[in-house]
Amino acid sequence: MQASKDIGRLIEIMAALRNPETGCPWDIVQTFETIKPYTIEEAYEVADAIERNDPDDLCEELGDLLLQVVFHARMAEEAGLFSFGDVVEAITRKMIRRHPHVFAVSDAATPEAVKVQWDAIKAEEKAERSEKRRRRGAAEEHHDGHLGTVQRSFPALTEAIKLQERAAKVGFDWSEAAPILDKIEEEIGELREALAEGRPEKITDELGDLIFALVNIGRHVGADPEQALRGTNTKFRQRFKYIEKNLQASGETLEGASLERMEELWQAAKGK
Repeated sequence: MQASKDIGRLIEIMAALRNPETGCPWDIVQTFETIKPYTIEEAYEVADAIERNDPDDLCEELGDLLLQVVFHARMAEEAGLFSFGDVVEAITRKMIRRHPHVFAVSDAATPEAVKVQWDAIKAEEKAERSEKRRRRGAAEEHHDGHLGTVQRSFPALTEAIKLQERAAKVGFDWSEAAPILDKIEEEIGELREALAEGRPEKITDELGDLIFALVNIGRHVGADPEQALRGTNTKFRQRFKYIEKNLQASGETLEGASLERMEELWQAAKGK
């Protein structure tokens, strides 16, 4: 078996790995559920390569993510559900349908008009899927109501943004960012009360409310909370590394350094 730029070779490799008699013992026993965490992990690694502006890593990580698609499609084909070709056909059909301004006739000439058109087409597709399920006698989706299209499987920050965006479509939203700051102050006060009471469940609940409000103001000012937090994580890594290096240079250790000493180095790192 040789490497190739042809997607067919990757499909062949996965089929060989899943072969019950001659395949890989680990790959053979995997299921959709056991592979799901790896699929999510690979998507995050793609994002990480993009943020680090590393094209070599990006190429490799995109390959890892593509492998996940092929893996799931192979397991589905073995179960008689669908194949990789069906996946490709479904997404090409969807892209053509959702871009009539490119592949057909449409008057959507601005990004805003394209977004409105996109949402309308998605609503049509949702109705069609519901009708197909009804004809098959399949159970209706557990998602319902105006917020039902927001997947619970999203990372919490992403889910919060999408819930807020969805609610905003029907006018349930702040008109400007300033009142959200008041809401944040209110939530901080409630968190302080919960901490004073020493009630773990209440603390968790109020912390969630505070984070939700912070997500909301990020959305209003055009600062994606996920990216903002990832940026802060990177900054924290860099500053903590500065502390570690300077302690080592002076013959000290992280374990032996006082909080005051580490705080001194932290402030120095902030000035770099």
